[in-house]
Amino acid sequence: MAQNKTTENDLSVPDFLNTIPDENKRADCFNLSDILSLATGFKAKMWGNAIVGFGSYHYKYESGREGDAPLAGFSPRKDAIVLYLSSQFKDREELLSKFGKHKTSKACIYVKKLSDIHIEVLKEMIINSVAHTSSLYP
Repeated sequence: MAQNKTTENDLSVPDFLNTIPDENKRADCFNLSDILSLATGFKAKMWGNAIVGFGSYHYKYESGREGDAPLAGFSPRKDAIVLYLSSQFKDREELLSKFGKHKTSKACIYVKKLSDIHIEVLKEMIINSVAHTSSLYP
């Protein structure tokens, strides 16, 4: 079975965030790192070379595939900042409706900048997502 490419490592989160060319996105990512750290209770760690993750859990699928993943995280991409939260958590749709300007895919939430969203709603989403994932993977 193939090894997961995105694993927790000892790369420096500040060094990674400082490589973001756009100074506004860079500042947003430092702020987002602080928000996630406070909401999860975990320090920021690099996962792979482009994901900032907080906490971790071990999963095992029926197929036998297993690995570790961050409980919550984000990645600054070219077009948006990608938030990695659970695809299912308490009040997800209601919170997303109050969240502000964003796009979603299965478990990813895309935002252009923090000023487009409601930070208090984000904090509640993070807390609910971590609680949900932690209940599935104790």
